[in-house]
Amino acid sequence: MADQLYLSLWYPNFRFESLPGALTGVLRQFALIATDGKPSSPFGRVQAASAYPINWTETPAYQRIYVNDDRAAETPDTAGSIIETAVAEATEQLHEDTAYEFEMRWALWTPDTPLDPAEEDIQLDRIWKLEPAKVRIIGFGPDFDDGAFEQNGQIRVDFGLDAPWVLEDEDLDEDATKKIQQNVEKLLAFTLSVEKHCGISSRLLWTESGEPLAEKLIAKLQRLN
Repeated sequence: MADQLYLSLWYPNFRFESLPGALTGVLRQFALIATDGKPSSPFGRVQAASAYPINWTETPAYQRIYVNDDRAAETPDTAGSIIETAVAEATEQLHEDTAYEFEMRWALWTPDTPLDPAEEDIQLDRIWKLEPAKVRIIGFGPDFDDGAFEQNGQIRVDFGLDAPWVLEDEDLDEDATKKIQQNVEKLLAFTLSVEKHCGISSRLLWTESGEPLAEKLIAKLQRLN
């Protein structure tokens, strides 16, 4: 069963005033992996930014949605969606009871229809496509949702459902296996890049059901190789 996948990040001696800088650093590392080093890729821009006061049930106190396509080539949104600009604008008023959320996208290999274990013969003929996938990167104020940062990290990355990385490979053909391998490599590349460049003290890749996934994904990648 598909599960929500998260990456929680904790920083040593963290001060709340440093949250914008920490968010910028994580967003930059994500953009580097998402764009494969291509500066012109729209995956290098923020898609939306929001600030939620108190807890997730509240209406955002700030929200901006960007248009990052050819229509926005010469509009203010083009500059506004640059990582540094988007973070600075959303966090201009820092409040300790607020969570700051930034939506970005990257491309993951996805089957054209959900895989059904009861349809093994059909699985072999499924077409895999490189599709945009939403990722939310969230910085938590210390008082947001009763101090949820202690469990979630000062910054949490929400990847959405874990299906692109943990599909069982017993009934998949060679092409599908390679596609899943590329998804896993991209996820691990981002995780390791954050660990190397963002000054964190610890990280945890986990699902909503509570299962740590780092070891499982590394083992899966070794099997696929």
